[in-house]
Amino acid sequence: MPRTHDHTNRRPPRHCPVCSEQLVLTRLSCPSCATELSGQFTTCEFCSLSADDRELLGVFLSSRGNLKEVQAHLGVSYPTARARFDDLLGRLDLRPTAPPPAGTVDILDALRRGEIDVVTAEEQLAALDDTAS
Repeated sequence: MPRTHDHTNRRPPRHCPVCSEQLVLTRLSCPSCATELSGQFTTCEFCSLSADDRELLGVFLSSRGNLKEVQAHLGVSYPTARARFDDLLGRLDLRPTAPPPAGTVDILDALRRGEIDVVTAEEQLAALDDTAS
């Protein structure tokens, strides 16, 4: 009896194992009627992600970018969740945006605690922007 293979969990490589250049999709085939198409097709950058990476991305998107929810879902610390997400961005060849100027988090935390008002926070953030440029 011929053995059947489950191809649903297999992901194509993104880069050539010989020269490391990005691979291109050049052939599609129908498993039902064996029709084949040849050409150069656009690939999906998310299709080659591992199941864990796709889950992480799904949780991130469904929580509207809330890393605290990602942290809770993964059962890890916030820095670990952030590191895993940064690694995922790297695998997608996406670079995180530049971090906010030093002191931004401190100002926002002081605002959250009620130690400063919104106007003061805006002034302090604007001053940080001026020194960062």
